Amino acid sequence: MRQKIATRLMTGLLVLWLAASAAFVAIHALPGRIEDVLAGDLAYPGLREAIAAQWGLDRSLLWQYGQFLLRLAHGDLGTSFVMQQPVLDVLKSQLWPTMQLAASAGLLAIVLAILVATLTAGGRWSTRIASLVELTCTSTPVFWLGMLLLIAFSFELRLFPVSGAKGWRSLVLPAVTLALPTAGILSQVMREALEAALAKPFVTTVRARGVSELALRVRHVLRHALLPVVTLGGWLIGSLLGGAVITEKMFGRPGIGSVTLNAVTSQDVPVVLAVVLLAAFVHVFISTLLDIAYLFIDPRLRSQ
Repeated sequence: MRQKIATRLMTGLLVLWLAASAAFVAIHALPGRIEDVLAGDLAYPGLREAIAAQWGLDRSLLWQYGQFLLRLAHGDLGTSFVMQQPVLDVLKSQLWPTMQLAASAGLLAIVLAILVATLTAGGRWSTRIASLVELTCTSTPVFWLGMLLLIAFSFELRLFPVSGAKGWRSLVLPAVTLALPTAGILSQVMREALEAALAKPFVTTVRARGVSELALRVRHVLRHALLPVVTLGGWLIGSLLGGAVITEKMFGRPGIGSVTLNAVTSQDVPVVLAVVLLAAFVHVFISTLLDIAYLFIDPRLRSQ
């Protein structure tokens, strides 16, 4: 088991190295000089000379690549010349609101999916109704769903603020906006896995012991249905970072999404590059944790 965990950790590091290498190649593949690409529309005296010195553009490409990886390993993501401060400081100041939003939406999506799938699996009409609701949530664009929630609960009922980042009330509508599409997909997959597990022979044995239907599903069947859900859930939860870009802007929240949009519009390449690498790190981190969790969810994988 330790060997499997160590192998998965090494695979995660390999993916991160490939992502960093792809970012380095992308910068050098852009048309024009590197100084002009990183400076964007800025043109104050000495800027391009400073960029050339920081990136070592007068040295060999291999040396630049090694220095690039070395800076990333030390947490140095470069300098935002538009905001005139280190990129790491820019991300640090905006990372916590995005983490709050993504974690709240992910937790809400998982809870909703487990409740809906557990209560409706195997039922004829309950499955049809739940499938219709799930399909609606999954097919609805995030920006349109957010507008509907704003109109209903902020403009009409005035239960939640329209924008802001202070207090739990300002987090409810953005979290629900991100959670509902994710919960719709997770619930569909989980219900299919639960129905397949309910057809297993061990279910008859457990029912013969007099266990209630709800206890059967929660204590025995749910664990057998977790593997496909965990696999899909890891990808969806990692993608919440991308969904936060639209949601944060719509609800007037600070965060990585707002920073990304501002960086794209102002051609702040170092910040855009840092956000791309951060997204890759989040996906690799979550997928690595889930791959390790498989070994604890299904003991059969430990002997394969």
